[in-house]
Amino acid sequence: MQITRELLRRLPKSDLHLHLDGSVRLRTLIELAGERDVHLPSQTVEGLRETVFKDGYESLEDYLTGFAYTCAVMGDAESLERIAYELALDNLEEGVRYIEVRFAPQLHAGGGLDLPEIFTAVNRGLARARSGFNCTEAVRSGEEPRFEYGIIACSMRFFASGFSQYFDRFMKAHTYTDLDTVFGLASLELVGAALDARDRLGVPVVGVDLAGAEAGYPPAHHREAYLKAHRGFMKKTVHAGEAYGPESIFQAITELNADRIGHGTSLFNAGAVSDPSIDDPERYVEDLAQYIADRRITLEVCLTSNMQTTPSIGRLENHPLGKMMDHRLSVAICTDNRTVSHTTVTDELHKVVRNFDVPLPLLKNLVVYGFKRSFFPGPYQEKRRYVRQCMERFERVVAEAGGKEA
Repeated sequence: MQITRELLRRLPKSDLHLHLDGSVRLRTLIELAGERDVHLPSQTVEGLRETVFKDGYESLEDYLTGFAYTCAVMGDAESLERIAYELALDNLEEGVRYIEVRFAPQLHAGGGLDLPEIFTAVNRGLARARSGFNCTEAVRSGEEPRFEYGIIACSMRFFASGFSQYFDRFMKAHTYTDLDTVFGLASLELVGAALDARDRLGVPVVGVDLAGAEAGYPPAHHREAYLKAHRGFMKKTVHAGEAYGPESIFQAITELNADRIGHGTSLFNAGAVSDPSIDDPERYVEDLAQYIADRRITLEVCLTSNMQTTPSIGRLENHPLGKMMDHRLSVAICTDNRTVSHTTVTDELHKVVRNFDVPLPLLKNLVVYGFKRSFFPGPYQEKRRYVRQCMERFERVVAEAGGKEA
C-alpha cells in the first residue's frame, strides 16, 4: 500500500528528542515578547519565518539564533506552563501520543524561579493537556491510546557569562575553579534538582541529557553528574556525533552510560575520526555500529534539523539514517525543534518514507522503537501495555486505509 502523509498523520507516534525552547508557537513568542519588552526582528509570523526561523540555515550558529528569542520569554512560570501546554496540543493534533520534552532549566532560572519550580511549571502545562485529552470518549472507549509524556533535564557541556542569570551567579560563585570543573558541577547540581523534582514533587523527570558544543568539551567533565543520575535510576541520553566525530558517540556510551544518543550523524563518518590512536577508522566505525546494535542503544534521528545544521550531508538520501537501518540499529524518528526546524513528526516520517526504502513493516519498526525505547514514567508492565495499545492503534489505522502488514 502507499504510505501517504495523511496515513502518517493518523498513526500513533512518539517524539523522544523534543526541545521546549525550540518549539514555541511563533504567535505565542510574539505575544510574550510584547508583554516582556523583548525585541524581535519582526512582529509577524511570516516575518519571523523570513528573518529567524527559516527553512534553511547557513550554519549551526545561524540555526541557534532563534533560541535567544525563545529563551528570553521563558523566565516565568506562566510562560513555561503555557508553552508546554501548547506544545502538547500541537503534538496531539497530529497523532503524537508520547513525548519527552527536554529543556535546560538553568537557562530559565534566576529571575525568581528555582530549578524545581521550573520543572513544576512545565509539568503543569503538559499535565493539563494530558488531562484534557485522556478524558475524551476516544480514549475512554479504547479507540485512541492515551497521551503520556516525560521530562528530560538538559545540562550544558559549555556555558559562559550572559547565558542566564543562573549561570552568571554560578560562575561567580566558582571564580577560582577551572571552567571544565565548573561545567561539571553545574550538571551535578541540575541532576540533584531533577531527582528532587521527581522524588519530592512527583514531576515525571525521566532522564538527563547533555547538549551544547561537543568539540573541546568532552563528556568526561560531566561523569559525576551522570553517575548521580545512574545511581538515582534516571535514564540517560546525550547529544553526540552531531558536531564531532564518532569518538564522541563512544565516549557518551562508555563514560556516561548513555541509554540513547541524540543525533549520532557522524556514526559512519570514518573521515571524522580524529583520535590518532585509532589506526583503522573504517573498522572503528563498523565496530562502533555493532557495539550500538548489540546493546540496543537507540539513536534519536532528526532529519530536518540535521540537514539544517550539517549542510555537508548534501542530499537527504545521503543522511546516515539509511546505513543505520541497514545495520538494524534501533532508531527513533524525532523533530528536535518543531519551530526552529519548521517541522512535525508527521513531516519527519514523510521524509523517511520518500527518501529511503521503507516498506510498511519497517515503518512499524521505526514507530514502535519510539515507544519501546522511551523513558516511560511508569512501571515496566504498564509501559508494555501502553506500547501494545499504541501498536494496536497503528494496526487499526493501517487496516482502515486498506493496507496490511506483510
